Amino acid sequence: MLYCCDLLGSVWHSPIIRLYLLAFFIAPVFLHPQCLDFKPPFKPQDDLQFCAMYRNFGCCDSAKDKELMAKFYKIMDNFDYYGYASCAGYVQDLLCQECSPYAAHLFDAEDPNTPIRTLPGLCPDYCSQFWLKCRSTITLLSDDPQLAEAEPDQDRFCQHLELEDPDYCYPHLLSNEQLTQNLGRVRADPEGCLQLCLEEIANGLRNPLSMVYANDGTHRFFIAEQVGLVWTYLPDRSKLEKPFLNITKAVLTSPWEGDERGFLGMTFHPNYKYNRKLYVYYSVEIGFDERIRISEFRVSPSDMNVVDHGSERIILEVDEPASNHNGGMVMFADDGYLYIFTGDGGMAGDPFGKYGNSQNKSALLGKVLRIDVDDNDRGPLYRIPSDNPFVHERGARPEVYAYGVRNMWRCSVDRGDPLTKEGKGRIFCGDVGQNKFEEIDIIEKGRNYGWRAKEGFSCYDKKLCTNSSLDDVLPIYAYPHKMGKSVTGGYVYRGCEYPNLNGMYIFGDFMSGRMMSLQENKNTGQWDYHEICMGMGLTCAFPGLINNYYQYIISFAEDEAGELYFMSTGVPSATSPTGVVYKLVDPSRRAPPRQCHYDPLPVRVKSKLIKFKPKETLTGVELPTKRPNLSPQEEPVRSHPTESAVSESDKDWLQELMDILKEQEAAAVTTTLPPTTTTTTTKPPRHTRRKNPVPQNGVVRLAGDEQGRDDRGRVEIFANGEWGTVCDDLWNTKNAAVVCRQLGFRFALKASKHSEFGEGKSLRILLDDVQCEGTEESLLGCQHTGVGMHNCAHYEDAGVICGNSDYVDA
Repeated sequence: MLYCCDLLGSVWHSPIIRLYLLAFFIAPVFLHPQCLDFKPPFKPQDDLQFCAMYRNFGCCDSAKDKELMAKFYKIMDNFDYYGYASCAGYVQDLLCQECSPYAAHLFDAEDPNTPIRTLPGLCPDYCSQFWLKCRSTITLLSDDPQLAEAEPDQDRFCQHLELEDPDYCYPHLLSNEQLTQNLGRVRADPEGCLQLCLEEIANGLRNPLSMVYANDGTHRFFIAEQVGLVWTYLPDRSKLEKPFLNITKAVLTSPWEGDERGFLGMTFHPNYKYNRKLYVYYSVEIGFDERIRISEFRVSPSDMNVVDHGSERIILEVDEPASNHNGGMVMFADDGYLYIFTGDGGMAGDPFGKYGNSQNKSALLGKVLRIDVDDNDRGPLYRIPSDNPFVHERGARPEVYAYGVRNMWRCSVDRGDPLTKEGKGRIFCGDVGQNKFEEIDIIEKGRNYGWRAKEGFSCYDKKLCTNSSLDDVLPIYAYPHKMGKSVTGGYVYRGCEYPNLNGMYIFGDFMSGRMMSLQENKNTGQWDYHEICMGMGLTCAFPGLINNYYQYIISFAEDEAGELYFMSTGVPSATSPTGVVYKLVDPSRRAPPRQCHYDPLPVRVKSKLIKFKPKETLTGVELPTKRPNLSPQEEPVRSHPTESAVSESDKDWLQELMDILKEQEAAAVTTTLPPTTTTTTTKPPRHTRRKNPVPQNGVVRLAGDEQGRDDRGRVEIFANGEWGTVCDDLWNTKNAAVVCRQLGFRFALKASKHSEFGEGKSLRILLDDVQCEGTEESLLGCQHTGVGMHNCAHYEDAGVICGNSDYVDA
């Protein structure tokens, strides 16, 4: 048997290696439309006259189309009628491949650091016909001296135009269904998970939980940290060294992970450009009492990037009976009024009074409040809008706009469809659940959102739930706690840059890190759910894009132009500088060039600027260098992988690929394949790393499960050049969480002890008395007695059971 077959057979048992080999040798390359400017294709605004075959989707606008047409006529002016009739079609085809959705592949331009071909990659049969009929056009089409030198020799010329990946050669790619099917639509994996990408915008932030814009034409954005600092960022993403706002001394928070108190929200007045007012929502401590405070500030008249801290006026304060469920959203809606979203007061089950705070309209907690802060420089700090729903109800607070909410975390106003304005003004909120469900609501005046009678669609307090006077409105969507335990409300995308996302409500879950979307079905009135995954393979292989993010999704945001962002962190503590802001990107389609262009108004800067330096990188498999260009005699026949002849140069390449894939499988640091389920899709782990043939210190793997399952086993760690086991002294779920997260799982379901998965007697015991906080990148970052130092035996080998749902699959 040939070398290739022996080598493939030796590793074919491995599911991970088999997946990559099938993708490389049998299946076409990953679907990755890309233009010559290294960006996704688009639908032209104006009709194309010359390259009309790409009028619906491609890489040319009308200006480029006219440029190519002019080039065509300049070339064809050199030919008589016979030459024109014979070659015009070929010349047009070749010129118009710059407009192909796969132009970057055809011109071998995926890498912006390598020279671009002057002619597209051609399939051998087409190239032969072109050379025989129209070789005289070659020097007119291209000024490449290598092509001119190869032009007299058909074989040499066509070999020069051949692509390394034959799936992309012209014109065969036009008939390749796997490359043309659903072209231009948001890509989904086999489980229906939409694949998007990210662009890093800001980093090094401490629990960034609000990003807002002033709507003054400057396109600045302001990012607030939980500790009470707000930073100014310019459109080029540089940060001003001096904070926009600093109320850290007044804000009540702590370094505890999960502390819900702190600086929680911020919004600019709709007429900020003229009155320089903004409003903030934060936690304070007055004596022994904790409160939420809504304050008004003005920006300094002498510096547009600094708040006048002496201008604070307290608009509203509400006592908080507990430290959790503080709400935190404050925003203006289309009616010009200020909306304030409060939590139910904390603890569990809203235990305050007979029916709880949320159902009590005389309490401000568990509510959506609406007040008028216009023209408040004299007289009352706020007024009650005359059409507030409970103005005339005895005992009810007139500020109440809606009630029955538990702890709404992040709300937004729909800008409406860019053309029809359909949906404009709707208020979407994520309401955090108690024990079972998280929900998304659309807020309407005077409505009851059910808590504590209901949680999601189900009853929580059965007595209240059956009360005929409840008259509650149901959420548009609710999900169970096996998908996530703390919803983070998002936005309906109405930006310009990614037309496919228009109308899609994108939100997430703080605990699970799951990104999700809802889209209204106009026929049924229901909201269709799709999970969002980060694109794998080549999906996000565009300059500046990444496909991974920190797990704890804190908040979402829009910029002044309507593009969508989110904030997340690796450690959910108000003092941990692991927060990052990401921009959501659709790699399948963009808006036409210049359609989304805007010119920000100038910003007068008095502070030092800190230039943005991205830290995150694209994750995926790092393959060996490209396959060498093969001569016709060396090129393997690819009709069937077991019949292929492989050159000596390919043997070395293939062996290197095998070594890398086997090492990655052994170390178990690549993305874990999703479990077979219709409700959960594995998000690429935050800590996925690219591997070298030698494992890095701290890498872990699981061994010893009798059924060979990859989500459980004895923990084995690589340290100081060898693999070894971990002793179960002090072994707990925090330790297990570090291992499971490192392997790409969301949850540590069990920290197993007493060599549940067998004794690793062939290895040394490398770690003992391990104590983790649960946030470390590896067990080596936890407290332990020292590598190789222990006082235990292999019958105490530690293990884990990991998962992507919060229950154990026996």
